[in-house]
Amino acid sequence: MTVIAVAAPPEVRDLFFDADTWAALRRLGDVRLPPPEADVGDEATLAALLAGADVVVTGWGCAPLSAAVLAAAPGLRLLAHTGASVKPFVTPESFARGVRVTQAGEAMAYAVGEQALALTLALLHRVHRFDHALRSGVDWPTAKAAPPRRELRGATVGVVGASRTGRAYLGLVRALGARVLVADPYLSDAEAATLGAERVALDDLLRRSQVVSLHAPVLPETVGMIGARELALLPDGALLVNTARAALVEEAALLAALRAGRIDAALDVFDAEPLPADHPLRRLPNVLLTPHEAAGTVESRRRAGAIVVTEIHRFLRGRPLAHEVRPEQLDRTG
Repeated sequence: MTVIAVAAPPEVRDLFFDADTWAALRRLGDVRLPPPEADVGDEATLAALLAGADVVVTGWGCAPLSAAVLAAAPGLRLLAHTGASVKPFVTPESFARGVRVTQAGEAMAYAVGEQALALTLALLHRVHRFDHALRSGVDWPTAKAAPPRRELRGATVGVVGASRTGRAYLGLVRALGARVLVADPYLSDAEAATLGAERVALDDLLRRSQVVSLHAPVLPETVGMIGARELALLPDGALLVNTARAALVEEAALLAALRAGRIDAALDVFDAEPLPADHPLRRLPNVLLTPHEAAGTVESRRRAGAIVVTEIHRFLRGRPLAHEVRPEQLDRTG
């Protein structure tokens, strides 16, 4: 019988697998769990769990498939990840050994797109500023003295990265009447037109957009892609939303722009996570903060669990994987 090792603690398993999905996984093979309180981030623990396993289901905090782990699991054939990025888990050794890889990032796209929309609307209507002012105890007239508020309908919104989350966000803001620009070197003009957007260069997007939402992966060419020069291109009063990765933006430059009061921002991702209690971002009234939870809806995680089970089912029956990550694709994922 196929052995499916689930390298995730109980609290993570409960997030991704409801009773029906868990039952479906068990129908595919002998499901093996780590011992109570075991740390699958420890290589020796993971190696023991994978001994004799055909498939491993990974979650947050799992150790990578190192040479030592693979030596203990000569029959391992598939890694199915409940999240999006598989970079923390796969290794050159695992690909060389023929271990195939799939992931459930598609499940999270709508949730991230919807939170990016929620953050956009909050910034446009200055909800964050009103909330900060009222909680700080200022008088009523002072609390009402926010910068001008704007509507999404008719606004020009720039989407940086036509990723799954970028496309989900793009569709949502278009449905509410926004004009959309998109910057992505891998997107053609025809593809952008199909999405209902205008493809432009990044600098042009920054100059023309009232709202800029980041949805690019972290790659060598995207790290620090939004620095002091790029932030200076934004119009006065522009809004920046980042539900992608903190590494896309130079933090020092962003802090300087925010302290100057020229822009507002909504951030779900940070260079240091957890965000330190004394971090200056926590004290700025023109910043809306969420703790890296854009993808964390119940529906998103349930979809991810279902994708993992479906991918394992496809694999065991020799059918093509719908979400496979091949070695040559790894460098183009976040």
